[in-house]
Amino acid sequence: MKNYLQNGHIVRVTAPAGGIASGDALIVGSIFGIAAYSSAEGDPVELSTTGVFQLAKASAAVLTVGARVAWDNTAKEVTTPAAGRFPIGVAVEAAGNGVTSVAVRLDGIATAAA
Repeated sequence: MKNYLQNGHIVRVTAPAGGIASGDALIVGSIFGIAAYSSAEGDPVELSTTGVFQLAKASAAVLTVGARVAWDNTAKEVTTPAAGRFPIGVAVEAAGNGVTSVAVRLDGIATAAA
């Protein structure tokens, strides 16, 4: 098809100030994704917007399988949805108090910031 640009599961954006490391999370507008590779500030970087990723978790957050989760961009970790947090998907494993990471299935583009 003539107007096809790219697969929507991978989105190419410009790396933020300071650059980005492979595996880091990034929010661009309503897009949340994980950097596919490291990129210097201003260079293009591809973000995976869907898939299952192991991400840092707020140690006090208690998540059950299937629970909606959000990204705390200040702390750079997954936590429970609340005001000021960016909805990113669902937990695909249980992660209790004191656990430092959790597997999350990303939703792609968020429909609304919490």
